[in-house]
Amino acid sequence: MSFRAAAPAFTKKTTKTPPPDDTGMESSYLKALGEKQTPVTVKLVCGEALHGWIEYYDVGMVRLTREGSPNLFIFKHEIMYIAEDTGRRAR
Repeated sequence: MSFRAAAPAFTKKTTKTPPPDDTGMESSYLKALGEKQTPVTVKLVCGEALHGWIEYYDVGMVRLTREGSPNLFIFKHEIMYIAEDTGRRAR
């Protein structure tokens, strides 16, 4: 008697599909940030952090409006992340 019987048909091995690269939620999130003029921190790939609020965005860039400093057009491929600025600073 063999302990390795043939696997039942219902235990078919299925592979999971990987998550999508783009969820389509980027534009709605940027739109919400711009409409509320939410203060954000934009961390660039080079390590620089910029503060302001998002006034405009499109497929390839974001316009960051800053008080007391010039407004910036930043290419999205230069952005590491955008985080809402809660007002708390690291010690």
